[in-house]
Amino acid sequence: MSSLTLVRHAQASFFAEHYDQLSPLGEKQAHWLGEAWASRRWLPDEAYVGPRQRHQQTAAAVADKYAQVGLPFPEPIALADLDEYDLHGILRRLAPALAQENQDFAGLFERKRHGASENEQARSFQRMFESLLVHWQTVEKEPEGIESWPAFWSRVQRCLKQLTDRPGNGRRVVAFTSGGFIGTAVQLVLGAPHRAALEINWRIRNTALTEFVFTRERITLDTFNSIAHLADPAMATYR
Repeated sequence: MSSLTLVRHAQASFFAEHYDQLSPLGEKQAHWLGEAWASRRWLPDEAYVGPRQRHQQTAAAVADKYAQVGLPFPEPIALADLDEYDLHGILRRLAPALAQENQDFAGLFERKRHGASENEQARSFQRMFESLLVHWQTVEKEPEGIESWPAFWSRVQRCLKQLTDRPGNGRRVVAFTSGGFIGTAVQLVLGAPHRAALEINWRIRNTALTEFVFTRERITLDTFNSIAHLADPAMATYR
């Protein structure tokens, strides 16, 4: 039996000009994960990383903790298929079009920019974004210039097969990616309705571990959304 561990990236810089980089807290989260793994002497055989800077910085911080204590960590192999859904395209192309068609969504879209505090902005964004992703997932006409839900779903399925289909028993595989990929992977493995992928995605914490056990014939969910490496619950974040 082999294992696949999907790691959601550490906290990114959500309200900064450039989102795709770890925040100071995100750097700590990634280091704590590396410390926890290294202290257990958990030695993965293979590591893979998505194309985003937040994926790569998380993997690098974990590997750094291994190096500090003289333990090996495999050089991560970059896989484009580990990428998140097209967040930029959905927000820039799909959201304004939906706001023109739907007054309720237009109100959410406007409020997410005018929260009185960062927490209020984050809550407004989440309400808007949940509605937008449901629209993206269920829209009948494929949105122009954006990776559609069927295309994203197929990409996650293809990547899971790539990660688990290599020969060998007892493989320990780790992959650094994003919440949308992980939520869809869980939905695929469980055979759940497509909407479940979004519901799962919204609950996945930064640096959370979702683990599967697999053979070449079968893959099974083992643990979901574990943050045992974050000793202080206040350090748990969702973006």
